[in-house]
Amino acid sequence: TEAVGLYNLGQSCCLNSLLQVFLMNIHFTRILRRITVPPSPAQRRNNVPYQMLLLLEKMQCGKCKAVGPTDLACCLSEHRVELFVQHDAAQLFLTLWNLLKKQMKRPELVEELCDLYTICIQEHVACQKCSFEVKSNSTMLTLPLPVLDANSHRLKTLDDCLQYFFHPEELTGQNMCFCQQCGRKTAFLQSMKLVHLPQTLTLHLKRFCFERSSRTHKLSHHLPFPQELDLRQVLAESQCQADDSEKATWQYELFAVVAHSGSTSYGHYCAYIRSLTDCKWYCFNDSEVCQVSWDDVKCTYGRSNLCWRETAYLLFYMKKHPQ
Repeated sequence: TEAVGLYNLGQSCCLNSLLQVFLMNIHFTRILRRITVPPSPAQRRNNVPYQMLLLLEKMQCGKCKAVGPTDLACCLSEHRVELFVQHDAAQLFLTLWNLLKKQMKRPELVEELCDLYTICIQEHVACQKCSFEVKSNSTMLTLPLPVLDANSHRLKTLDDCLQYFFHPEELTGQNMCFCQQCGRKTAFLQSMKLVHLPQTLTLHLKRFCFERSSRTHKLSHHLPFPQELDLRQVLAESQCQADDSEKATWQYELFAVVAHSGSTSYGHYCAYIRSLTDCKWYCFNDSEVCQVSWDDVKCTYGRSNLCWRETAYLLFYMKKHPQ
């Protein structure tokens, strides 16, 4: 069956949750199944895509309710991914993806992997005194969405977070930039425009807040997110740098939620994933997997007075109408 858990090897709940999100994505597993098998035993032991493929086959072919990701964990430790420590899900997701991309030797598979996950952004920096402007394109694996505005006021919905992320920012005072045309530091306007969105869109809700005392605390306030997300309705025309055919594909459906419970110093991760074959929601909590309802998933919206409860941290949306 699809609903196979992963045993916790010791503080491996974050890794387990991310692995389930990867392996329940049939678009990802279609790429994974076409990798080139490394020739030697040593290379196979240290190859993350191959070890992930072995884990997938172990989960699909076995009759156990859960399997142990021991070989993959040992492989990751060879690539300096620490075991038996608490990880941040957004950072570990980036680490896993970079290792997959680096070790998939076939260029066409690397390209497909990038098409599946990477977001293209265009950054604009414009001098407020003259017409000087710099534009640069960059790619991102996740959109890191603030859940507070510049005045530390809570953003109330996912739409608010997305709009705030793409809202232009004035660079004044100590943040002024040197203008080549003016020959001195001037006030600039910095803005981000959305150019291209992937098949699987990953949103990172920045729930962990750094204070001036170098301590972190978790922001657990209520922040709802929809099952269906249409970026054309969320962002203004000025926040996009894409043609109509690109924007036509910006309709998404929620695929998975990686939720965090506990505090910054002690916590636990689990994943809520909508199966792409039977369209039912499942909760993957290490070795325990059970079917859940949308109301169960909505419990990860968060509540300020229940900061130890599960709170959504990573949201994965899947395109409804890809090109």
